[in-house]
Amino acid sequence: MKTVNKIDQEYKDWLKDLKAKVRSVQLKAATTVNSVLIGFYWDLGKMIVEKQTQYGSKFLEKLSGDLQSEFPGMSGFSYRNLALCRQFYQFYAPSILQQPVAELKQAKDIQEDTAHSTVIGQQSVAQLGNGIKAIGQQAVDQIPWGHNIHIFTKAKSLDEAHFYNQQTIENGWSREVLALQIKSKLYERQGKAITNFQHTLPEPQSDLATQTLKDPYVFDFMTMTKPFHEKDIELQLTSHITKFLLELGKGFAFIGRQYHLLVGETDYYIDLLFYHVKLRCYVVIELKNTKFVPEYAGKLNFYLSAVDSLVKSDEDNPTIGIIMCRDKNNFETEFALRDINKPMGISEFQLTEILPDELKTSLPTIEEIEQDLNTLDE
Repeated sequence: MKTVNKIDQEYKDWLKDLKAKVRSVQLKAATTVNSVLIGFYWDLGKMIVEKQTQYGSKFLEKLSGDLQSEFPGMSGFSYRNLALCRQFYQFYAPSILQQPVAELKQAKDIQEDTAHSTVIGQQSVAQLGNGIKAIGQQAVDQIPWGHNIHIFTKAKSLDEAHFYNQQTIENGWSREVLALQIKSKLYERQGKAITNFQHTLPEPQSDLATQTLKDPYVFDFMTMTKPFHEKDIELQLTSHITKFLLELGKGFAFIGRQYHLLVGETDYYIDLLFYHVKLRCYVVIELKNTKFVPEYAGKLNFYLSAVDSLVKSDEDNPTIGIIMCRDKNNFETEFALRDINKPMGISEFQLTEILPDELKTSLPTIEEIEQDLNTLDE
């Protein structure tokens, strides 16, 4: 009986390993298929750009019809998708063309012979026709076509596109999450908070901490009716914790709201306490539903000292603080952080405010506004 149980357990363990291997192969196969598809769309976009001036304005419509007729079971040959392939190539091609110029200049600077420079130029031209290898540095073949469309149709620069490509890969964003991050202008907000990290944290932790913070934070998943207080905001943030964590960024783990600390014989309560897995430190967040004033930095400095003494372990890095306020003067904020010895950053936050019912009823209707305008015309 024991032998049978042992064989049964061995089979279960073997089957578990086999299932994991199958899933790994499935993932690799899907990645390979995606890479091939993106490479094909790149080549297709290049060919369309080369031929469209030769065959006229109706070329794309005719090409779409001919390809769909020849390959009725294949998707991707609609007029819209062909136009997107063209846009895809046109968006990234300039970044490839810039590389040969730099290489040729370097060749000239080191006074290599003309033949070698010619070879470099020929290699660069060939690179443009070498499928996805030409834009491998942008990592576009590692994300699905739908994600790529969101990026190259919305990004205003190659740097912005590269940022969203990398963030999508690192965070495993779905298409919906990617669209949300682009809409909230994450690229423009990431790493923009005012901090003292360069003076209070060692490298490279200071750089990583700086890139972790945003300014402003956008809490558009919340709707608040005035008058509201900081505790109202805390409550909504924690009741929408999944969306809140998404806005904070990868690595934040929620510890608690109104986290209790006993310092001496006095009770203190931190608005929000998190732990950041990558930074390996606690993060104290203080919410201020007002414009920033220097006194806030002093109070947060006290909280950071308390967490370092009462909560942090020897293995943890120094606790970081974030003040999220409704408004701030950048010069005043930088001045307030100048002599603070604990690492902290200061950002603004935005949320959706809705009008209270009593104010809504006092507003004029569209008909009343039109009537007033007509009266003015008379």
